[in-house]
Amino acid sequence: MGTETQLLFVYNADSGAFNVLADIGHKIFSPSTYSCALCAITHGVFREKEQWRSFAASLPVECIFLHRDKFLHQHPGFEGQLPGVFLRKADRLIPCLCAEQLKSCRDIPDLQQLIHTHCINKPEDSFQ
Repeated sequence: MGTETQLLFVYNADSGAFNVLADIGHKIFSPSTYSCALCAITHGVFREKEQWRSFAASLPVECIFLHRDKFLHQHPGFEGQLPGVFLRKADRLIPCLCAEQLKSCRDIPDLQQLIHTHCINKPEDSFQ
């Protein structure tokens, strides 16, 4: 993949201190109803998991992490469900992993496998 390709990880949560505190409370008191499968896998209650951070740093593309409000500001026409993982190549946004796929993940190794299969090891011509 070229250096202009980025992998966008979009959380189904908004940015800001109040939202972070609300998310922490939700994770503690009602984790089964938490609405962001990506965050539930990659983050503990208070911070990003080291296993996830190391994996993301090892990927052959730049990884960008966005909250829902920031992503929708950058891509106002997006109408799909979040969370999601996307390839951004030049001006194109290509879905790699949808909310349902992320919801099916049990843990970081499951997520790593999905990322390798659907985002990293896809034939280059499918990105054009």
